[in-house]
Amino acid sequence: MHVLLSGTVGSTAYGLAHEGSDIDQLGVFAAPTEAFHGLRRPVESHVTTEPDRTLHEAAKYCRLALSGNPTVTELVWLPDELYEVRTSLGDELVGLRTAFLSAKAVRDSYLGYAAQQFRKLRARKDADNRRRSEKHARHLVRLLEQGTQLHRTGALTIRLADPGRVRALGERIAAEPEHAVPLLSRAEDHFARPGALPAAPDEPAAEAWLHKVRAALYPRR
Repeated sequence: MHVLLSGTVGSTAYGLAHEGSDIDQLGVFAAPTEAFHGLRRPVESHVTTEPDRTLHEAAKYCRLALSGNPTVTELVWLPDELYEVRTSLGDELVGLRTAFLSAKAVRDSYLGYAAQQFRKLRARKDADNRRRSEKHARHLVRLLEQGTQLHRTGALTIRLADPGRVRALGERIAAEPEHAVPLLSRAEDHFARPGALPAAPDEPAAEAWLHKVRAALYPRR
């Protein structure tokens, strides 16, 4: 695999990591261009544990980013010190990060994933899962705050300004999930107002980058 860009994401990047937290790595790789000429397409994702690492093939990464997927979006907004691999093509991908954004995709993804966390919290009853409930609650708070910031400003700050506040709010919501209802409602109102994001992403820019990746990995004979 030709890894183009990879970095540390998740709780470490947000500033929410604690003793025992997993180190999550996410990256983009490019399959050899010739691999697309055969009977079967190359594998589009590689997932490993110890370390926890997910690598998406360049085309899949672009599709996920264009759909507003929060996890893949954060890869191109990381602080510089959190990147482990950053090639020239990876740098170009980071430079294209605003091209992947659109108002509807960001709203649907960030608000949708937050609502998913809320449903999990409502469904969880037993106290043995309190720690997992707090994790879901923290993700809910983070997704709403990062999503509305992205909608409002057109930029994403990965490191949370006040991780302690997010942890405390997560504990409160884990204990009583209905405390999340006002947060979800405010976020819906926020997304309903005009923001900084375009109506549609710049798909031609993503396509042009992919063509450059394919050309770079085509063997010269």
